[in-house]
Amino acid sequence: MAATPDFSQLDVSEHEKDKLVGEVIRYILFKTEQNGGCPIKREDLTQLITGKGYRQRNLPAFVINEAKSKLSSIFGYEMRELQRSRPSVNHGRASQQSFGDAKSYIIIPADVYSKFVEDKSSSHMTGLTFVVVGIIHLCGGKVTEENLWHHLKRLGLHENEENHPNFANTKLALEALVQQRYLQKEKVNVPEGNIVYYELAERALDAAVNDRIKEYITQIVQKDVVSLEAD
Repeated sequence: MAATPDFSQLDVSEHEKDKLVGEVIRYILFKTEQNGGCPIKREDLTQLITGKGYRQRNLPAFVINEAKSKLSSIFGYEMRELQRSRPSVNHGRASQQSFGDAKSYIIIPADVYSKFVEDKSSSHMTGLTFVVVGIIHLCGGKVTEENLWHHLKRLGLHENEENHPNFANTKLALEALVQQRYLQKEKVNVPEGNIVYYELAERALDAAVNDRIKEYITQIVQKDVVSLEAD
């Protein structure tokens, strides 16, 4: 996020500023819960502020930055800015993504919050996210839909399953990772028909997630090497 001005440079009272910050925080928490963790567009937060009649150019950036600070200190959330990534599939006609989307934000639990407060009932989706991102990472960052489901079937997940004990509809569970911007999905027209590709989106490319994936893969490889040496 760009540097924000001092509060003294803004023509708003302390009360008005606190009220705007509170409204932004409520909006972020509500939308995150309502939309299953999907990123929140910066333009929506800006509109929330300017829609109140404020026209100061730097006010939205200041309020969003204040909200980010309070989300961390009060609620234990880290608020991160994401830049929507452009898909690498650039031939054919893309059908799923718009490249003009603005920056967006996600909130993730800090370590203390994750340890003591986080709802463990959502751990199955965390596990699915980790597995899918790991598969695509090992495939070089991009994989066809057919190949992805081939790998998931080996783990007991089937494309047309609608009554999975954890995910219910498995296809919709995978689609949720697209909406949450862990993945991006592109349909490409080729002479043989349409091929759907999945590749890592900005949330999966975030350094914290990417480093954890690499660390986990390294641990698995090291265990396999040790096992082979023992044999």
